[in-house]
Amino acid sequence: MRSAFLAGAIALLLCVVPRVAEAQAASRVEVTAFGGYRFGGDFYEIASRRPVDADGAASFGVVVNIPFTRETQIEALVTHQEARFTIPGADGVDGQRFRVTVDQYQLGGLTEFGTGRARPFLTGLLGLTRYEASGDHELRFSGSAGGGVKLFPTRHLGARLEGRLFATLVDAEADVLVCSPGFCVGSIDASFVWQAEFTAGLVVRF
Repeated sequence: MRSAFLAGAIALLLCVVPRVAEAQAASRVEVTAFGGYRFGGDFYEIASRRPVDADGAASFGVVVNIPFTRETQIEALVTHQEARFTIPGADGVDGQRFRVTVDQYQLGGLTEFGTGRARPFLTGLLGLTRYEASGDHELRFSGSAGGGVKLFPTRHLGARLEGRLFATLVDAEADVLVCSPGFCVGSIDASFVWQAEFTAGLVVRF
C-alpha cells in the first residue's frame, strides 16, 4: 500500500514539476517601447473649436505586460500624441497656431494565441484620455481594442506590430423619458472621439 502511494506521488511530481518549470519559463514581464501614427483629428477640432485640416500625427509610448495565465497577460498602456497646426486667418491675416496633445492611460488584458516565435494577440483596455490645447486640458473616460503579432527571434528581445482603435467619451447626457412608481425609462446620448493607431515596437522580456 505504502509503495503504491509512493509510486503515485513520484508519478504526480514527474508530471507537475515540468509543467511548473515550463509555466515559469513562459511567464515573463514584457516592456515594449513603440512608435507609430494615430489617425483621427476630432480632438484638434474640439480643442480649437474650428474645422481643422489635420487627420493625424505621430504617437509613441510604452506598454507593460505582466503574466496572468499562460495565455493571458495584464496590460498597462501609456501613449502620447502631439499635433501642431495653423488655422488660416481671414483676409490674409496671419493664422492662429495651435498645439494639441493627447495622452492615453489605460489598463486591461491581452490574450496570446500560440507559444512559438510568432504570437498573434488581441487586447482590450479601459482608462483615461487627457487632451490639452493652449493651456486648457480635459480628462475623459476611454477604451481601446486592438490586435497584432509579437515576433521573438531571441528569448529576451522581440518586436510588436499592432493596430489599435481608441474611443474616448467626450460628452454624455441622460434624459428621463417616463416614470412610474418605482420604475423609470430613460435614454443616454453619448458622444465619442475615435482614433486608429498603427505602431511598431521593441519588446524586452525579463
